[in-house]
Amino acid sequence: MPASNRLARTIALALAFTAGPAVAGQFDYVLYGGVEHSDNINLSDTAPASQWLLVPGFGFDYDQRGATLQAHVAGGAEYRDYLGGNYANQKFGELAGQVNWTVLPQRLDFMAQDYASVQPISSLASNGPGNQQQTNVLTVGPTLYFNLGSALHGQAELRYINSRASRTTQFDSSRGDGALRLIRDVSPTSQLSFNLEAQEVNFDDSSEVNYSRDEAFVRYVRKLAKLDLDVAAGWSHLSFDRGYGSASTPLVRASLKWHANARNAFGVAYMRNYSDAAQDLISLADPMDNGAPLTPPLSIQTGGAVIGSGVYLEQRVEGHYDYIGDRLTVSLSPWYRKLHYLEGLQPDQTGRGGDLGVNYRINPRLTLSGFANIEREDYTTLARRDTTRNVGVALRQFMNSHWSWRVSVVNQHRTSTAPGEGYRETEVYFGVVYQR
Repeated sequence: MPASNRLARTIALALAFTAGPAVAGQFDYVLYGGVEHSDNINLSDTAPASQWLLVPGFGFDYDQRGATLQAHVAGGAEYRDYLGGNYANQKFGELAGQVNWTVLPQRLDFMAQDYASVQPISSLASNGPGNQQQTNVLTVGPTLYFNLGSALHGQAELRYINSRASRTTQFDSSRGDGALRLIRDVSPTSQLSFNLEAQEVNFDDSSEVNYSRDEAFVRYVRKLAKLDLDVAAGWSHLSFDRGYGSASTPLVRASLKWHANARNAFGVAYMRNYSDAAQDLISLADPMDNGAPLTPPLSIQTGGAVIGSGVYLEQRVEGHYDYIGDRLTVSLSPWYRKLHYLEGLQPDQTGRGGDLGVNYRINPRLTLSGFANIEREDYTTLARRDTTRNVGVALRQFMNSHWSWRVSVVNQHRTSTAPGEGYRETEVYFGVVYQR
């Protein structure tokens, strides 16, 4: 089934399910439509094309915290009509969510997790209309819980994972994933666990190399009133079916979150592990962890994942700062990452950058927003460097509790040492929103 049809059915199922009278949860949605103008819709360095677009869409979010069913889902769909017919019209969707069904309380759960998004076909090219595709990663399976004493318990997990892309067939795969965890409650605020995980990856394309991943690690979690600590350390091993043998590396994942006060929060995280595109997209669809309310999307953006079958060693460090005031909110996220592809299917890269977002509520009905991000990617095996800067401002005015309008201006600029790969674009948008 094509990824776009799979996504449409998933969204339709989610909407039908959440609308049922037997489900007591919070369901919100938005309908929006607007016009957009770009002075360089194809993001070209040498032949920029001016284009008007008509962009209708909808978004929704659903939250359910019942004894039997727990769910947190947000998604939407968007249609892009390129007025004038210079480009083929496009329809895209996104979905991030997890549904957990408690079959037997404290004994057996069944989980379904899905992440659908728009990603580039080639990460080395600009994200113009011809370099976008729909991707989807679905995870389903049971979790069995068992007790080994008053302070020691365990869980066994079995998962089936299916990944699909509408254009990059090398991404299409089926995976089996199993995990065994022994967890000890060290104190009311801390846990220590020993974890074994195994995964078999089989690609649909017979020319791709299947592989298995085995991991063993110890994890320590501590949650205090103002401090959250999560540290995992162990070993990871890969074994390829043919051609590449095996590889091993130390595994480290660590995060620290400090809620300094009601307005300020800080965080820092580090990871070193083997990963691939599907695994990275799975990690984005984990909204159950923090329980924060999701927001219906007002637009669908193209991500930055490198879609393919390549396995890489990832090293990443990132920080985060949030300020939440009565009228002003600020979010700042610097990051650094290094990817080494074991099979050489993609060029190794080192990236660094940061994201800044600001919202200021001028009055109860009028909000001014702004963002800026910068990213520099060094492709070491290509001797290429790309630097991308995006800056945007938006204004949203509520006429009443349901209707609003919004206007935005976004400027994108990329410089590259590769000839013809730079661009500059200014995008202007005006739209109307109805929200429940």
